[in-house]
Amino acid sequence: MTVPPPGPPRTVLVWITEATWPACVDAARERAPHDDVVLLHVSDDEIAAAAHQAFTGLLGRGHSPDRDPGARLEALSGTAAADLLEAAAHRLGRPCELLDHHGRVEHEVVRAAAGAALLICARDGERDRPGPHSLGRATRFVVDHAECPVLLVWPYGERGGRDF
Repeated sequence: MTVPPPGPPRTVLVWITEATWPACVDAARERAPHDDVVLLHVSDDEIAAAAHQAFTGLLGRGHSPDRDPGARLEALSGTAAADLLEAAAHRLGRPCELLDHHGRVEHEVVRAAAGAALLICARDGERDRPGPHSLGRATRFVVDHAECPVLLVWPYGERGGRDF
């Protein structure tokens, strides 16, 4: 017998990163089976900006923009993010919203979580040290500043896998 959802669906935001997305998506499937799921990936624009600045600094502003490595990195980043979001949506196995944001990762995640009922993300720091060191800088910021409850999961293959 299937239990009906306890009320109107909530919005659950799942922060998708390259290293930890499977555990986060599986947590959403198990913990929020009747809720609206939003999958969020954030691309850090600092790498492409640094490449662009190096290009203009070394060669000057008068060179062809099609040779700018910053533009190529932005294009590659967009394709990789779209592929990752599609893989996560496929693993989720139900309709969801896909968001691809750009900027400072931690700030974009906190902004996106402002209206959510739950944020799901994964530990991403020092894998062999439980406690505060098991969170990276961006994840620590998100956990400290998100305006909604945060479900923090271990990536698969660590601490026995499915610890959520």
